[in-house]
Amino acid sequence: MTAPLPTFSPDQAEAWDRVSALLSDAGLDIDNADLLTSEKDEATRTASVFAVTGKAGSGKTMLLAQLTRALRDAGAEMITGDWESKRKRERRSLAVLAPTNKAASVLRTRGVPATTIHRILYTPVYDPQYEKIAEWLTGEGERPSIEGLEDALLDRAKDSFAKHESVPAALAAAGLRGSDFITGWKRREDPLDIGFVDESSMLDARQLEDLREIFPTLLLFGDPAQLPPVQSSGGMVFETLPEDQRMELTRIHRQDAGNPILDLAHALADPDLEFADFERMVEEAAARDERVVMAQRVEADLMARSPVLVWRNATRIRLIHAFRNAYGAPVDDLLPGEPLICDGIELPLKQRKKRLDLEARGLIKGAQAIYMGPGRRPGFSKLWMVGAEEPQVSVSSIVRIEQEGDAEPFIPYAARMGATFLHGAAVTIHKAQGSQWDTVQVFAPDLFVAARTGRVEAGQPLWKRLAYVAVTRAERELRWVVRNRLARPSVPLGVDDLKAPAAPLELAREEAPGAI
Repeated sequence: MTAPLPTFSPDQAEAWDRVSALLSDAGLDIDNADLLTSEKDEATRTASVFAVTGKAGSGKTMLLAQLTRALRDAGAEMITGDWESKRKRERRSLAVLAPTNKAASVLRTRGVPATTIHRILYTPVYDPQYEKIAEWLTGEGERPSIEGLEDALLDRAKDSFAKHESVPAALAAAGLRGSDFITGWKRREDPLDIGFVDESSMLDARQLEDLREIFPTLLLFGDPAQLPPVQSSGGMVFETLPEDQRMELTRIHRQDAGNPILDLAHALADPDLEFADFERMVEEAAARDERVVMAQRVEADLMARSPVLVWRNATRIRLIHAFRNAYGAPVDDLLPGEPLICDGIELPLKQRKKRLDLEARGLIKGAQAIYMGPGRRPGFSKLWMVGAEEPQVSVSSIVRIEQEGDAEPFIPYAARMGATFLHGAAVTIHKAQGSQWDTVQVFAPDLFVAARTGRVEAGQPLWKRLAYVAVTRAERELRWVVRNRLARPSVPLGVDDLKAPAAPLELAREEAPGAI
């Protein structure tokens, strides 16, 4: 092997061996760094799907990262969705995917070059002259001569690519906008090789089928204790696989470090635990460890970047209005710094190309954004897409501020058509799946109501599933809010904490009368 493996627990070692055998059947020997490419080997490869599941702290991400490293060390080409050569690919390839930008960014912070599922399903079409730069950056062509791009700018692009391995980021470093070098998006026509999918509890059956069409070898990593997709029939896609195609990791590694947040999450597996018992556990954890706080109120300062997690939509709407009132937000406009959640795209069928463009940039349902101000054209918003590799965009948008009861949503900012957004100062726990924040506020009165209903989801009390997902969104600090109060903000809302890239991307621009 090219590098020593870390010390695995027995269940991780078993998972490694089973995945290694799966990859060997696909023509890859990761234990000996041998990627087979002969026609004979290709003819004997087998297509398969395998799932590695486990609760938070069981080592799924560590195993995914080590498998990725082993494949890269053996010479596998990483496919990130940024740019792909038109040349026939001779090397074996690997793509690491997540359902959302935020989930992909969590992997990237741990050294795994992940991208979103949309960026693999749809590939960018580059302008031919800028495609020459991409070929040069990736070592497949000579240094180009592009009119308007001085040598210093090309050198800047080269330096950026060496650091980030991202063609769009490199071109942005040279002062180019996405609309300069990407002319459109198309659905992937050719299959790839190996796919790793994190947060696969968020996948629905249609997405799984799309991925199986692209990847002959597909590995799913997911948490069976999370909430199933809202549109599913109640289960998760990996639960439909035969038993010999899935394995659950059971040892909780991070508990060895005494993580009180994970201790609370795993205590929810006790079938005899009642809601009142759990709240006492939270209170006891808060008394001995500063990483857990029994909070008497919601902190408005935190809501600007880390939404309050709730169960009921009515609670979400009340908290959003309290947040806006606390910051003195006008009723007819948004303040720079207000958080938003993408709720989909409103475009006619004939604008399919525009839809693909928006989705490929990360504007998919559930994506988090920060409003940075109005765009240069009416109906456009400047946004910071949380977790995206190219976060700053300008897009035609429709922002809806929901009202309590049956009142129609208030729309302070709108294009005729484009990406639609809801306010993001508070979100439902369902929509928080796949995301993590440094500090998380959980609105406990909502979970108390869920417990009182007695509802059961996928064989477990609903309140326990909600609590598990909510608690495990916290990376460092969990704030368990027990009262319906909001603390006033200590500083004005703004965007100074957001670091802007070289140039924003302009999406869905108006190119002709009547265009989006």
